[in-house]
Amino acid sequence: MPIPEDVTGDEIDKDVRQELQSLPKTLAEDVAKNLVMVARLIDEDPEGAYGYSRVALRLASRVAAVREAAGFAAYANQKYSEALGEFRAARRMTGTVELWPVMADCERGLGRPEKALDMAGAPEVHKLDKAGQVEMRLVAAGARRDMGQLDAAIVTLQSPELASNAVQAWTARLRYAYADALLAAGRESEAREWFAKAVEADRDGSTDASDRLAELDGVEFVDALDENDSATEQADRPDDDEGRAKKADEDQG
Repeated sequence: MPIPEDVTGDEIDKDVRQELQSLPKTLAEDVAKNLVMVARLIDEDPEGAYGYSRVALRLASRVAAVREAAGFAAYANQKYSEALGEFRAARRMTGTVELWPVMADCERGLGRPEKALDMAGAPEVHKLDKAGQVEMRLVAAGARRDMGQLDAAIVTLQSPELASNAVQAWTARLRYAYADALLAAGRESEAREWFAKAVEADRDGSTDASDRLAELDGVEFVDALDENDSATEQADRPDDDEGRAKKADEDQG
């Protein structure tokens, strides 16, 4: 797959670069460039990111960072079985537990929420950092919802992290998930409160909390361009009495 000229491979994280040092220099550079493309495209063009991840995997399947990138690219394309396989391979290579929450979410994607809940209660969770533990809580709550256990999902999300006024990278998503669960349970006034709190914490627009809040408040957004187009069409259409009369005269003439 083509690599844009502005991609040098130097953009990758230093830890990944260190992993690639086990490869011949030219090969390491090629793998690095493909990994940069995966990171660049995974949000806006997941299919493209997946393509580059497959190239990197073909070139260096024994590098943990490559297996991890391939896992995330497959995950972004809802290829959960493939993603789980890549994450497991990366974990075997590194021995770390960082991928445990996303592995559990893959189990949800495969229609196995019970397995995700088993993973949420495993010893590995205690080895996760705070962000990882919050992510695991989100996955567990999602698994409860998959099983139709709305009240249990709400309780799962209730935590010191949810109650804290401090804003962390995961705060908006945690508050959003809690608000969404409350709304699904019919607790609309509480849901509105937590969507508002999610908006306060969502500094980078990672959720659509503001849209959900506006929807609850009955606010409708109208596209200004569509509104202008409609006004122009209305002005051009001879649908009043004078316009119809003028058009009739023109037709007779």
